[in-house]
Amino acid sequence: MFNKIGAIVANPKTRWLIILIWVLIIGIFSIVWPQVNEKETTDNQLLPDHTMSVEGNEIVNEEFSDNNGVPLLLVWHQEEGLQIKDVEKIQQLYTSLTEQPVSEQSFIPPFGEMPAEALLGSVSEDGKALITPVFFNETASTKKLQTGLDELEKIIRTDIGEEVLDSKLESDQLKVRFSGPVGIQTDAVSLFSNADITLLITTVLIVFILLIVLYRSPILALVPLVAVGIAYGLISPLLGFLADKGWIVVDGQTISIMTVLLFGAGTDYCLFLISRYRDELKQHEDKYVALNNAITGTGGAIMMSSMTTVIGMLALSLAYYASYDRFAVPFSLSIFIMGIAALTLLPAILALLGRIAFIPFIPRTEEMMVQREKEKGKKLTRPKQAHRFGSKIGGLVTARPWTIIIATTILLSALAAFVPKMQFTYGLLDSFPEDMQSREGFAIIADHYPPGEIAPVKLIVDTKGKEVSLEETLKNHSLVETVEEVKEGENKKDYQLWEFTLNINPYSTEAVEGISDFKQLTSDVLKEEGIPVNDQSIWLAGETASLYDTDQITNRDQNIIIPVLLIVIALLLFVYLKSLVATIYLLATVLLSYASALGLGWIVLHYGFGVQEIQGLIPLYAFVFLVVLGEDYNIFLVSSIWKKRKNMPLKQAIANSVAETGSVISSAGLILAGTFSVLAVMPLQVLVHFGAITAIGILLDTFIVRPLLVPSITAVLGRHAFWPGKYCKVDDGESYHEYAGKN
Repeated sequence: MFNKIGAIVANPKTRWLIILIWVLIIGIFSIVWPQVNEKETTDNQLLPDHTMSVEGNEIVNEEFSDNNGVPLLLVWHQEEGLQIKDVEKIQQLYTSLTEQPVSEQSFIPPFGEMPAEALLGSVSEDGKALITPVFFNETASTKKLQTGLDELEKIIRTDIGEEVLDSKLESDQLKVRFSGPVGIQTDAVSLFSNADITLLITTVLIVFILLIVLYRSPILALVPLVAVGIAYGLISPLLGFLADKGWIVVDGQTISIMTVLLFGAGTDYCLFLISRYRDELKQHEDKYVALNNAITGTGGAIMMSSMTTVIGMLALSLAYYASYDRFAVPFSLSIFIMGIAALTLLPAILALLGRIAFIPFIPRTEEMMVQREKEKGKKLTRPKQAHRFGSKIGGLVTARPWTIIIATTILLSALAAFVPKMQFTYGLLDSFPEDMQSREGFAIIADHYPPGEIAPVKLIVDTKGKEVSLEETLKNHSLVETVEEVKEGENKKDYQLWEFTLNINPYSTEAVEGISDFKQLTSDVLKEEGIPVNDQSIWLAGETASLYDTDQITNRDQNIIIPVLLIVIALLLFVYLKSLVATIYLLATVLLSYASALGLGWIVLHYGFGVQEIQGLIPLYAFVFLVVLGEDYNIFLVSSIWKKRKNMPLKQAIANSVAETGSVISSAGLILAGTFSVLAVMPLQVLVHFGAITAIGILLDTFIVRPLLVPSITAVLGRHAFWPGKYCKVDDGESYHEYAGKN
């Protein structure tokens, strides 16, 4: 198949046609369909509708809502203590909002009409903080809410002064921060408002710089970027079309990581082909013959690598949690398109450029070099022997495989031992920068109010018309601070609501684990009253309950996606390599690499940068990326061993393959790790942590697992590595050095 592809694309008559077809398709799609970033969702509801906290919140809105709207919390702080003069300024603001409401404002409490002393009585116990709400329409979009907040800021600056918004928390003057549901929603969207362009530019610069450093050719550094850029030009409107039809949902986080994945993995695929093309140019004077051979030699590995990634990413569609599910189609489609581009568009560009692409280090055949010597009238400097360092590694892994296996396994296992020490959080605010308004507002609340007041827990019970008392049961619980009076549903009188605050941080692991305890206690009380209990009898809502459901749902997703992904990749490897043994140890090495990446990532983030908790979503994110991308490198190496084994002893095939693929895989690994490290420029900590762990995992795979562990295991297994596939009968009695000496 790849012979036919090579014959078509490595042809002087079709190279311009292929490039023109790509450009025309992109132009048409971009005119007809919107770009993907135009269709980003602002919906922060990531849990499925059937989860307890989502259903509970809906019941609260339907049966116990005061119809005031969605609150923005104005969190006021004065380190020296709030005084009457400060409260009067706050009252002036609310008077202005009464007379001139901001956009989408639905309701405000009558703070401007009450005595200043009464409002002063609502401050925190230490007298330093006060929370006042402004309510907005529930149907307002994030863009309209942001407009309302901008107008509110202008009024505050006019009525109270610039310093109340701009001064730092530690200053000794009155200050205010926007927080609560509206503040968090607008902050979350604003984090990605300009992030796409920043990330794209930074990624391109990183890849370009690394290509220049590694290959020292300005044209060659641009070729993969042009190919990936053109592919992105097609991917963006395709995803925009799917999102516009409502077939997929994309958010800022999805687009950000997709950009990194596309440029990282896409550049890798380009380098696999370019590296082989350069080697072929040293054997063939005709650039089209060399390109055809390069496509034939690497096409299978590139397509297999891309399909492994495509199917691996599609496994995320099995997730219930939206952050996982939203990745599936965009990531799979982008890699699928990039795989096609690497085998059609890139060869057409290389066919156009020929040897010029490698200036100033142009690859030539021996005959061409001799001819140049004659023309120049002097002996030209021969290029240094290629793959010298790789040859040493190849000789080492075949000469002392057991030593390498034991040493690398001990190292990776020692790093993996830190995984149980990892601490996780699912709180959105924990991902925000510490100086973000909404996070600073919550910090003030946490410092000056009982911990649970940040996020009360809401318990809704269907009493089936019977008398139920839960107040004393809740008050007696070790985690409960206060319990409000029970409320009865407006429409469904059997529904009753108990709202209570915790005496610990409601975002803590202990609080989240307590949700199941509250549900069990309520279930026991209902059973004692003779009330039947099922999934539609008890609901817990609020932030803590949402975190509990997030933990449950993401654990469910991990338990399904990880086995499915491993099975799918195992099947693909077996079909491609026709070896059950190789499939098993390739998967095992990638799993060990993944575990060690998590461990080393925790060491770097926790002990190096003081990170106390990382987002609970990261292990599955990292697993999917590291497994599918790690197998890409294994496929490229092992497919080379399998091909060479047909013509030489196995140890020689291993040594040669390690030598020949070493430089390109090392370069590809550095570039891929570099692109993921670009996520460090993003404002969300979940992306920073994910980028760091993934980059670390790629480096471990590139410089330890692929060049050392995998070939050493293959050398130890010998002919058994091919079982049950066919093992070519070449004399394996010769040692690597004996065979190398003859050849």
